[in-house]
Amino acid sequence: MNAQPPPPTSLHQVIPEQVSFDRRELGAILGLYGRMVAAAEWRDYGISCLREVAVFSVFRRTAEHPLYRIEKRPRLRNRQGMYSVVGMDGQILRRGHDLPTVLRVLERKLIRPVD
Repeated sequence: MNAQPPPPTSLHQVIPEQVSFDRRELGAILGLYGRMVAAAEWRDYGISCLREVAVFSVFRRTAEHPLYRIEKRPRLRNRQGMYSVVGMDGQILRRGHDLPTVLRVLERKLIRPVD
């Protein structure tokens, strides 16, 4: 006899196999990425879709540690917000509920004073 787990009901939540960015989120992230590549700040990226988090990592060079990680953690949706930007040292630079607002912390890095 093969014992099957019970089907999900309203009492049991279905846990997704992986978290990923949707088209709108990727559009916002890749728009910023394109501007930073054009400014010669960033050169490469990587995307990881895991069980509890989706991560867009940004690199200056391919063989380095990421400069920044843009993370999506749906479990934090009702708390601090599911989007965050994490620096190279692991410090959370910005966290919130709205991805474009969270990404603004990286937009400031694009603006440089004119000498």
